[in-house]
Amino acid sequence: MNKTLNEPVITAPDPRSPADAGKLIARVLESGQDIILGKRRELRLALACLLARGHLLIEDLPGVGKTTLAHLLAKLLGLNYQRIQFTSDLLPADVVGVSVFDRDNGGFRFHKGPIFTQLLLADEVNRATPRAQSALLEAMEERQVTIDGDTYPLPDPFFVIATQNPSEQIGTFPLPESQLDRFLMRISIGYPSRDAELELLNGENRRVMLSRLEPQLHLEDLRQLQRQVDTVHVAEPLLEYIQDLLAYSREAPAFATGLSPRAGLALVQAARAWALVDGRGHVVPEDVQETLPSVVRHRLGAGNASADEADLAQLLITNVPIP
Repeated sequence: MNKTLNEPVITAPDPRSPADAGKLIARVLESGQDIILGKRRELRLALACLLARGHLLIEDLPGVGKTTLAHLLAKLLGLNYQRIQFTSDLLPADVVGVSVFDRDNGGFRFHKGPIFTQLLLADEVNRATPRAQSALLEAMEERQVTIDGDTYPLPDPFFVIATQNPSEQIGTFPLPESQLDRFLMRISIGYPSRDAELELLNGENRRVMLSRLEPQLHLEDLRQLQRQVDTVHVAEPLLEYIQDLLAYSREAPAFATGLSPRAGLALVQAARAWALVDGRGHVVPEDVQETLPSVVRHRLGAGNASADEADLAQLLITNVPIP
């Protein structure tokens, strides 16, 4: 378990400029690369998702590092961390908590569930029933939990990394489209390269390395970076470019369902975060294109059963011209 929430380890300057912010973020990425070998882009996407105040869905086969990535981010950012292993018998109360009768005062007392943390790993979320999934996803949307008429706010920041196995595996309950839409990004980690895998096989146990890892940011630094994302400038032509991407997804026959306005807002915020990771205070077209696949793949439906999500995302990038 991490140290207490308000126990920063490293002194960092207040990120007054995008360049300062980029330096802080680069330090986090540099520290993480020794744990997640050869996956700088995936680590960067996950960090950008957090900076944009979004939630992250990782879909991949068991054993490729999904859980390690979540634990790594919690350690690097000094966040309180909880993990829930989703199973078919998991109940909503196991996620959000439960009210228990207190005989001493003659009333009910709410016992908070593991969702009351800053970074929650919802492991194998598609192995739980839709009822348990809904308890998590509603809390993600509202950033609060309501039990017996009382509302309890979740911590700030609050970030969910949910992992799921491919839907064709036995014993899974696929997330419906309306719930998938609550994740800002969906990524896959994939197998490591040959060189990275050899280094992993020949190196130190990653759990031991994680246990020694020190936080790279103050909690207030992280909040400041999240606020800075909102100030990153998006020029009018780029907003029109994003609007063109949305329109193309709704009109082209390759797509069964187009992108919603919420998807457009998600793409704007993700592009802002990606720009800040680069140390810039403005978005360029490449920021939109770099984040687009992770933002839209789980939101698009194929008009052709043989088309996959990667093809659909690339189709948008290829066919919608940059202004």
